[in-house]
Amino acid sequence: MAIFFGDDYEEKEEAKALIKSLAKLIEKLGDLEIEDVEIRAEELTLILQPMVGVMAQAPQLLPKVEKAIETLLKTEFSPPVETYPGQIAEVQIGATRSDGGSRRKVVRIGGEKTMPFYSFEALNPNRLAFAMDVFDMPVALAKSVKQHFEDVMHDPADWAKRCVEDFGAEIISLNLISTDPLIKDTSAKDAAKTVERVLQAVDVPLIIGGSGNKAKDPFVLEAAAEVASGERCVLNSANVDNDYKRIARAAKKYGHIVVAFTPMDINNQKKLNRLLLDEGLSKEQIIIDPTTAALGYGLDYTLSLMERIKLAGLLGDSDLQMPILASTSNSWGAREAWMKSEEWGPREYRGPLWETVTTITAMMAGGDLFMLSHPATVRVIKRLMENLYGEVDTDQRIQDWITDIGM
Repeated sequence: MAIFFGDDYEEKEEAKALIKSLAKLIEKLGDLEIEDVEIRAEELTLILQPMVGVMAQAPQLLPKVEKAIETLLKTEFSPPVETYPGQIAEVQIGATRSDGGSRRKVVRIGGEKTMPFYSFEALNPNRLAFAMDVFDMPVALAKSVKQHFEDVMHDPADWAKRCVEDFGAEIISLNLISTDPLIKDTSAKDAAKTVERVLQAVDVPLIIGGSGNKAKDPFVLEAAAEVASGERCVLNSANVDNDYKRIARAAKKYGHIVVAFTPMDINNQKKLNRLLLDEGLSKEQIIIDPTTAALGYGLDYTLSLMERIKLAGLLGDSDLQMPILASTSNSWGAREAWMKSEEWGPREYRGPLWETVTTITAMMAGGDLFMLSHPATVRVIKRLMENLYGEVDTDQRIQDWITDIGM
């Protein structure tokens, strides 16, 4: 390999002197874990080849390099943060009879004093919570999901019972999509009756979602809030494009929680949270939904945004001190989760794995509440969480979660 030191002999010698000086500085680090390698000036010539030509022409930079490295060697690094000045609000979902509701038990999320699973810093008071999606009408689902619910998809109450009794759902996420004017245009009053039937069918807390129609959803959620008065449900969702004030008023009047939804923008999230607080909601009545993308479909944005929000709240930003909702069932929107492809492997395994990995990523990023679709995802995630909390037999292999995706 040819190395350019310059045409002049003196330039070559200056370059060699530079390499030798850098070698001596590197040796001062002392802690480099290099096995069976002897660092010599000649070898560093190859390692530092890209900078040799420049440095040979500018030997006057050598003192600055030496000073920078000497400063680095003397730098004292602070220990990891073990306590944060802020704390995430605790949100109670559901209400028992003693609370004025009819749920068998409540689910509490949030209350964090540190990032998830950082038990060496602090013990967070509440575990992550998992809801399963139910719709008020048959919908187009991936085959591997649909096969578990096909016989109950015409009755959301039976669908909810299947999720709770057969698959261990601790929360039901009821999506009233038939209210969309472009689908069935079900009235808010009739949608409220569906909510009432589901409340009677299961005894776990509810997340109540609309269709996404910004004009109609506030009226649908208001009617649902009234019929579920005292049950402390989650109204999903309020955003700056719909009548968030109507939703906030309904939550205050009937004792519910509001999801603050924004499309991946921390500044807009802060703005919406502040608007809801100004409407009289407490931090204990707000859950943040910063948008969850699927693995391979923008999950890196979700990961970084959730971490920023959680850390900002822990560091004292009162406008971001609310638990985070992750709609990880959105992962089924990625073609890799459902598309038939021999090259990608069987969809029956690939789809649940896609949802599972998306969920695990959101768990580590700071999510508190997760909406899931596939029963295998629920089972695997719960087992994984038990492993992370040290509750599983040590003889059990953690890698078995991969083969736990059984149909």
